[in-house]
Amino acid sequence: MSGALLPVYRWRLAPDGYATRRQLRARGLRPGGQEVAATLERPRRRRAPLVAYLYRVDAAKPVRPMTPAKWAALAKANAARRVCPECGRDAGYTIPSSLGMCVPCADGPHAPQSP
Repeated sequence: MSGALLPVYRWRLAPDGYATRRQLRARGLRPGGQEVAATLERPRRRRAPLVAYLYRVDAAKPVRPMTPAKWAALAKANAARRVCPECGRDAGYTIPSSLGMCVPCADGPHAPQSP
């Protein structure tokens, strides 16, 4: 980000032409290397406000399409998240990071006890 002061808008009061990364993605766009154009602040009681960065929609670029290699890498990564490190079986669902293993292994007789 540059050293210049950015415009700050209150929650839901940003003018048309600005969008967050999520809003850009929903439109099939990405920031495309542009600097943050403005910030959006949502006030909270007794805490610092939530801040979102806004980008100019007219300077956004289209999302790059997924290549076959990227699809294959994504499928391989998702498959690895389904394999239990304890029993080595495909659990049929993504292994919860809180357990670190499939539910049957976590509930088994040798399951680690929480403090």
